[in-house]
Amino acid sequence: MSASMTPPVSSELTASSGPRYAKLLSVGGYRGSRVVDNAEMCTMIESTDEWIQQRTGIVERRWATEEETPLLMSVEAARKALDRAGLTAADIDLVICSTVSNFKQTPALACEVAKELGCPDPAAFDISAACAGFCYGITMAEGVVRSGAARNVLVIGVETLSRLTDINDRSTAFLFSDGAGATIVGASDVPAIGPTVWGSDPEEVGVIHVDDWKEAMDQGETPYIHMEGSKVFRWATTFIARKSAEAIKLAGLTPEQLDAFIPHQANNRITDSMLRQLKLPESVVVARDITHMGNSSAASIPLAMEALLESGEVTSGQNALIIGFGAGLVYAGQVLKLP
Repeated sequence: MSASMTPPVSSELTASSGPRYAKLLSVGGYRGSRVVDNAEMCTMIESTDEWIQQRTGIVERRWATEEETPLLMSVEAARKALDRAGLTAADIDLVICSTVSNFKQTPALACEVAKELGCPDPAAFDISAACAGFCYGITMAEGVVRSGAARNVLVIGVETLSRLTDINDRSTAFLFSDGAGATIVGASDVPAIGPTVWGSDPEEVGVIHVDDWKEAMDQGETPYIHMEGSKVFRWATTFIARKSAEAIKLAGLTPEQLDAFIPHQANNRITDSMLRQLKLPESVVVARDITHMGNSSAASIPLAMEALLESGEVTSGQNALIIGFGAGLVYAGQVLKLP
């Protein structure tokens, strides 16, 4: 065989590798500055403060002004997270934004956030997983850090749901709010993010949905959020409660070893039902951020986490169960150490 026909020498690829564990380094939030209490809401819809509080636990919600865009809120939340982690924009290797209410599809909001922050060369992309989006982002960030593909990942959940709210729909108009929550995921020497429980129920894909953008605009209308509330309530208080218990078990803990429960802030009645089924002890701190924030979808968990940390109700290093659930119907949750 001539030299030109000699088979190439076989070689093995070098696989990616990184730290054994990952953790949340920090959290930061930004809330829409317009406070809309139930009294004002009841001037827009036929309802009462008592009815809204009984059904949801909401006393007031936060709406963004015209100037408070998804980009502005994301950047402000991210700056707080960077400052609290002692990092700069140059330390961020990947930006993940979860949102269903950014009206510009491309470039990704994550790319615009990276530009505003001054990140020099980050990977950046958006995800659409509705109210489970933050937990989806944490799951991906943990995997990326542990693979060695990034050192520090900025995960943002941001929504301006008030702009997709049909104020004439009295079954949903009082629910939604605007804000951004950001966290940074980086390397850890010890286990700090438990296994993720996630999935979807494709048979119920239309239970929560936003109108088709083109069809709505062709009719000169705004796309609005629609939800079959009773179906969502049954799903969250049965199936999602079971998945929450599974996340605790997979993390190697018992309910008694939890310090905090931070579910998606959808409805206090859902949270109460989940608490009963999980049999969490009274010592577990439960996030009730919905009372003064409303439902901010992908932003609700990081905003609730920040509020608990700032109030001193929880402290860094404690065990918290987080779980998000929403349109799709999709869900995701895990137990993690608080930043």
